[in-house]
Amino acid sequence: MVNKRILFVLMMLVVAVAMTGIVAMAQDGVQVGEITQRIIDRGSVVCGVNTGLAGFAEQNDAGEYVGFDVDFCRAVAAAILGDANAIEYRPLQADERQAAIQSGEVDMMSRNTTYTLSRDAVWAATFGPTTFYDGQGFIVRTDSGITELEQLEGASVCVQTGTTTELNLADAFSLRGLTYEPQVFSEAEATWAAYLEGRCDAFTTDKSGLAAYRAASEDPGAHTILAITISKEPLGPVSPQSDPQFADIVRWSVYATIQAEEYGITSENIGEFLTSDVPEIQRFLGQGDNAIGSLYGIPNDFTVAIITQLGNYGEIFDRHIGPETIFGLERGLNALWTDGGLMYSPPFR
Repeated sequence: MVNKRILFVLMMLVVAVAMTGIVAMAQDGVQVGEITQRIIDRGSVVCGVNTGLAGFAEQNDAGEYVGFDVDFCRAVAAAILGDANAIEYRPLQADERQAAIQSGEVDMMSRNTTYTLSRDAVWAATFGPTTFYDGQGFIVRTDSGITELEQLEGASVCVQTGTTTELNLADAFSLRGLTYEPQVFSEAEATWAAYLEGRCDAFTTDKSGLAAYRAASEDPGAHTILAITISKEPLGPVSPQSDPQFADIVRWSVYATIQAEEYGITSENIGEFLTSDVPEIQRFLGQGDNAIGSLYGIPNDFTVAIITQLGNYGEIFDRHIGPETIFGLERGLNALWTDGGLMYSPPFR
């Protein structure tokens, strides 16, 4: 009996040692997710973007996609592959987004998409950090004299179908006891074109979109964006729920741009910070034996690749849509938390 007990104890010790070895091996050798591995094997990130929204995602004269949203696709490519240009773009209309995420047509999407409960659940999507805090508004012809939503009683409003915009419009008018005539279109460009053609009295979408459309019009002064904001529209990148490891890479790639701005690290001065003796800076930049990226199966200095090639959040914002661009957008809610905004990164530790 004693021998059997001793044998049982020895066997349990062997199992415990084996399990300890398995745990250690799992921690040391991070297994990347299905989407991450596909990106590594392919050598590029497939990213869904807007079919054309000035300042956020559009093709330049060379046929290359550029814009605020586009740069967050590029940040993920820089983090995983070390090359922000290793991207394949998939232009998506609003009603194509769910299928693109669910079918695996895209690895991720960075395309003015509002984070909502139903999309989180029904799309089987993981929303990354909000990259642009927005809200829905209205644009009207300046010569109409309209300055308040109540003046749109009985008016026709151009709106894109298959979006939160359509639902918000109905809610806003119902809440105020107002009637309106919706002019519904499946594509954003067609919706804006209908407004320009005079087929409706107002056009509604996110205010960032209104600013983009107005700036790109022949006579921006002929159109006025009303002061009212009728909704919260947190916009950011999206990835499938099937790969939480990849979703984490997307998340921390965005946070890297925000934290870099808080530290004052830019694409121009990053070289100076690489030799910093401040522990938290060294950790953030993955220098020495600081393990940050390797926890997700990517280079420890992935933040360096992002900042060097794209800059920090402020640089990305200013380059595409900031005060010195034709859009002239102020940071507002998109300022750092230290400046009264909502942009905030969890600690890189």
